[in-house]
Amino acid sequence: MNVKRTLLIQLCLVLVLGVFAIAKDAKPKKSKAKKPIATSTAQPASTQPTAAPVVASDTTTVANAAAPAMPAAPAKPADNGSSLEKVLTAMDQQAATFHNAQADFIWDQYTKVVDDHDQQKGTIYFRRQSKNDVEMFADITQPSKQVLFADGKVRLYEPKVDRITEYDAGKNKSDFESFLVLGFGGAGHDMAKSFDVKYAGMEQAQGVNTAKLELTPKSSRVRGMFTNIILWIDPAKGVSVQQQFFDHDGNYRLAKYSNIQLNQKLGDDKFKLKTTSKTSVVRPNS
Repeated sequence: MNVKRTLLIQLCLVLVLGVFAIAKDAKPKKSKAKKPIATSTAQPASTQPTAAPVVASDTTTVANAAAPAMPAAPAKPADNGSSLEKVLTAMDQQAATFHNAQADFIWDQYTKVVDDHDQQKGTIYFRRQSKNDVEMFADITQPSKQVLFADGKVRLYEPKVDRITEYDAGKNKSDFESFLVLGFGGAGHDMAKSFDVKYAGMEQAQGVNTAKLELTPKSSRVRGMFTNIILWIDPAKGVSVQQQFFDHDGNYRLAKYSNIQLNQKLGDDKFKLKTTSKTSVVRPNS
């Protein structure tokens, strides 16, 4: 597997930016009214007495007797189009004023082949330096680990071995950043350019009544990493409180965010690895 492609998968999983309810391409089916069944002219055998003929002068009785039974009106489908538009617009509005964010997280990585869950906890920080310059720092406390994305590079610091593993995102920089802002500072309608987005109704997540969005990547390259992504968006804030990514092997990573703070004062120290003077640096794709 290409090293950079592996890196992109690693970073997206590490950040839990996504999210894995499989998104369905089919549109909701509308209920169709059934056509009234034509009445046969042949009289079936019956032991019941023959009904009295309708009196022609009673026009009301004639009309009621002649009219076929009308089918029940079909139930109106939920207006998912307008609901989705409201959510995307809320994300657009949040993105227009987004500068930074921080949140506590719990990441749950599920591996299907061994039916195992691996949880990580910590705090994550985002900030937008400019329109095309996004930074992220994840301080993972359980187990101790730090991940920094800045200057087009991904740096993973492991305190236990006092080592930084550094990857240059290179041409994948825009891919990294698109995942970084997915649900945190990204515009809703920009997201819809890269994903087929389906509104799946309102659902409780992290104590918030959220809008559940199911995303299917439009890019075949991204679909090679994730089959689909689910975002639970807080309509009031326009950010995700929960995300889930699914891959082709049935594995998923579920991210739960709490204590979300937007546009607070974040110092540069929040976006620096806490290394030592003896920290070694490894560059696998240098």
